[in-house]
Amino acid sequence: MAKLRKQGAHAASIQSQQEAGKHAAHSALADLGLAEDVSTELLQALHILTREGRINQDSRRKLKQVLHLVRFIEPLIEDLARDGHAPTLVDHGAGKSYLGFILYDLVLRPLGRGRVVGVEFRQELVAQSQALAQRQGFDRMDFLPFAVADTLNHPLLPEQIDIVTALHACDTATDDAIAFGLAKNAQAMVLVPCCQAELASHMRSNKALQLAKTPLAELWRHPLHTREMGSHTTNVLRCLYLEACGYQVTVTELIGWEHSMKNELIIARKTGQKKRSARDRMLEIASQLGLQDLLPVRFKEIL
Repeated sequence: MAKLRKQGAHAASIQSQQEAGKHAAHSALADLGLAEDVSTELLQALHILTREGRINQDSRRKLKQVLHLVRFIEPLIEDLARDGHAPTLVDHGAGKSYLGFILYDLVLRPLGRGRVVGVEFRQELVAQSQALAQRQGFDRMDFLPFAVADTLNHPLLPEQIDIVTALHACDTATDDAIAFGLAKNAQAMVLVPCCQAELASHMRSNKALQLAKTPLAELWRHPLHTREMGSHTTNVLRCLYLEACGYQVTVTELIGWEHSMKNELIIARKTGQKKRSARDRMLEIASQLGLQDLLPVRFKEIL
């Protein structure tokens, strides 16, 4: 009898801990406006929530970024899902697929249709995401173990993709995501670029020549300015490129700068109206900054 009482007390303790964990989880998510909207089991599986339902500061920052991005993407999906269409979204540089899973749980699962494909070159992360999708019953999620540039002709992907996303895809991976979106006739692209180093290296190698030609080169004479100017100019050229290719472009902050220094959000919606003026301005900027050699590599669609 004493043994049974001990077992009963142990079971009650476990249940009490589980209830406390659920309460803590709901409290943590309530602060983010998610008390009832997202699966706590999913967030625990993604290691955003602990077993006790707590959320650390790093996870909070990551989750807030993803949730803000989901709120930008949700109206795009709703618009594309009219008349019964099932939108397909490809998330490039998916990592652990935080964005894909939360987007599926909050938007596509209630919608009852639509598909998410996560592209991530690290095979161990792809395997983890596949296993988690199976456990969660997210049967309209797929994962591909490839670099962004290698997905154009993959048989799992249809000829047309509705939405392309890239959250903190490093350096030229954002350009590869744009090239993918253009090739797949994407109706929308949602991009948060990260670690733009390619253009800065071009500016650095031509610095002496540009300093002799124009006082504008003072904008990137110092190494710190070269990096920041390179990052900013990269995104300016990307926006002009998208406009030249027939997209309406909006640029804004994803979230407060205290959460991430890589915070620029580019949203492009296809209109089909290619802007010749955007192409001309892009070519002129490249000429002024000594970047003509880069255009055929990254922006060949308009040349």
